Amino acid sequence: MTKTKGWKRNRGPLALLSFNLFIVMVGIGLVIPILPFYVEKFGANAQTLGALVAVFAFMQFLFAPIWGRLSDRIGRKPLITIGLIGFAIAEFIFAFAVGLWMLFLSRILAGVFGSALMPTAMAYVSDVTDEDNRGQGMGILGAAMGLGIVIGPGIGGWLAEINLSYPFIFAGIAASIAAIVSVIILPESYPKEKRTFDQNERRENRFVVMKNAVLSPVGFLLILVFIMSFGLANFQSIFSYYALERYGYGPQEVGIIILIIGIIGTVVQGVGVGRATKRFGEEKVVTGSLLLSALGFVIMTFATSFIGVLITTAVFFVGNSMLRPSLNSLISKLAGERQGTVMGLNNSFLSLGNVAGPLLAGTLFEWNIHIPYFFGAFIMLVGLVATKVWISKKEKKAVVN
Repeated sequence: MTKTKGWKRNRGPLALLSFNLFIVMVGIGLVIPILPFYVEKFGANAQTLGALVAVFAFMQFLFAPIWGRLSDRIGRKPLITIGLIGFAIAEFIFAFAVGLWMLFLSRILAGVFGSALMPTAMAYVSDVTDEDNRGQGMGILGAAMGLGIVIGPGIGGWLAEINLSYPFIFAGIAASIAAIVSVIILPESYPKEKRTFDQNERRENRFVVMKNAVLSPVGFLLILVFIMSFGLANFQSIFSYYALERYGYGPQEVGIIILIIGIIGTVVQGVGVGRATKRFGEEKVVTGSLLLSALGFVIMTFATSFIGVLITTAVFFVGNSMLRPSLNSLISKLAGERQGTVMGLNNSFLSLGNVAGPLLAGTLFEWNIHIPYFFGAFIMLVGLVATKVWISKKEKKAVVN
């Protein structure tokens, strides 16, 4: 079978996987405009709100490697289904919460089971694509996730006008439907004869596993994943405050900007990444994306009009949208037969950036509203220089061998 035929044959499973990730990201995204109002019912303050957001990312950080290793043992389909069912339960708990403890329970479960779905889905893509089409496959998944994050707040805001619980009920029902469809339709991508189980690895502490991963051939790329996630979380967490303090923008203006750049990012991931990686290779796309992201951070601080803000934020978002699937594709190629394990670690470093980015951005914002963006640009440029050095060493090693 030719590579083209194999790619066409696997479009159905990829479409279903994309739908699954889209559902989860909608569930995550719809929380954004509602959470402050929802927690007010329980007498919670801003500190509690921050804890609810952080605990979700922290659970993903802890559990993604565990789920990833498990998918290498029992296959991808069971983990994808478990992730969707657990995420649905978490959303229903949030919708019908009668105390603050139930909100925390919901966010913990959402983080735990959401981390089962995402790295397993990326490992699934690695199973069903060859190296030539992997960047395109990762781009399609990234586009689905980006679209979910964009559409989520819109759905949440609309349903919340009727009842604050409705957005979470909607997410729970959608995830339940996706789980049922996955059980019935989704084929297993990882045959039993390829599955691995390292007895020694099972006894290792997860933090030891992460340290060993950083020291492995894929380690540098995992650090880049953290840098990418840190940069995006830095932008997302502070943008509303920045837009309000500098331009006087309210939720409507910020919502329009996020919607437009989200759509641009979705198109870039769904169409542009595959073409760019095929033409230039993942390594060049990664370096170009880091440079574009750094540039976007800097020029945001010079925007003086709505159109200027829109264009400058779009520059950053295009760079970040190109970076994620290109990195995932590179990591996948180095993962070998341990796709689930490595993609789980990938998701852990992603979650770590999602925790660190907002915490540091908030502190820097108190010093000066521009500093978070300048620091974000600095981090991206550090990643760019480090990537150039990594590529150079890799090329020299290839020449020697």
